[in-house]
Amino acid sequence: MRIKQRGKHDQNFDHLAEKFEKSIYGTLKGEWRLKLLQEDLQALYEKGSLDIWDAGCGLGQMALWFAKRGHRLTCCDISYKMLEKAKILFAKESAEADFHQAPSQELAKILPQQDLVLFHAVIEWLAKPLGSLEVISDRVKPGGHLSLLFFNHHSLIYRNILRGGWRLQTILSKAWYGKGKKLTPPYPQKPEELLRWLKHNGYTIKAHTGIRVFHDYMDKSALELSDTDELMALEYQYCREETFRNMGRYVHILAQKEEN
Repeated sequence: MRIKQRGKHDQNFDHLAEKFEKSIYGTLKGEWRLKLLQEDLQALYEKGSLDIWDAGCGLGQMALWFAKRGHRLTCCDISYKMLEKAKILFAKESAEADFHQAPSQELAKILPQQDLVLFHAVIEWLAKPLGSLEVISDRVKPGGHLSLLFFNHHSLIYRNILRGGWRLQTILSKAWYGKGKKLTPPYPQKPEELLRWLKHNGYTIKAHTGIRVFHDYMDKSALELSDTDELMALEYQYCREETFRNMGRYVHILAQKEEN
């Protein structure tokens, strides 16, 4: 019953804040994710001071990157522990942001429209993914940008089938949530469906990148046999090619909202 209830509510990561910090952001996988996100967002980073909302900021790495450049940051998260860690990170770097412990859907009701909205690794954990995306998207100014990072449905299917065993029935029955690792989200997203949604809602796609298009399909023995630099060079070579980018563990889409 607990698993079903979790799927019906937006996920709060208070109980997993330390796991995120050590197992995701403190690893090669986390560093690679930040590298590709920063490349996709570099042109906006280099602009004059922007109003930026990090809707689900987690530990605050991306928000801090922009804040240190002089952009104006608003950060929110429903996790008290994650938000406190983000505040500590900002304090260590003498950076500033407005922090709110609140669901992004609620903060959207009072927040002015923004030049850039970061919506990173959040949508797949929300009880109403597309409904929430619509609310968040409304806070993007005409001519502004939405940066959407999400856990990829296709990667979940492919990776689990390659690993075999009990996972085959799990995928057949679409009952992956609550199975295996705790960080498998209930609503992984299909890139083509989100692209279709963005275009239908007046966005132009500016960047489309797959994050870890090979690494996460390789078992431990294959990784041990491989040169890390060579593997990451291949990741970089193919991460924005059409065939491979939609197989990334995560997919990042940067989209610009049309002017009125």
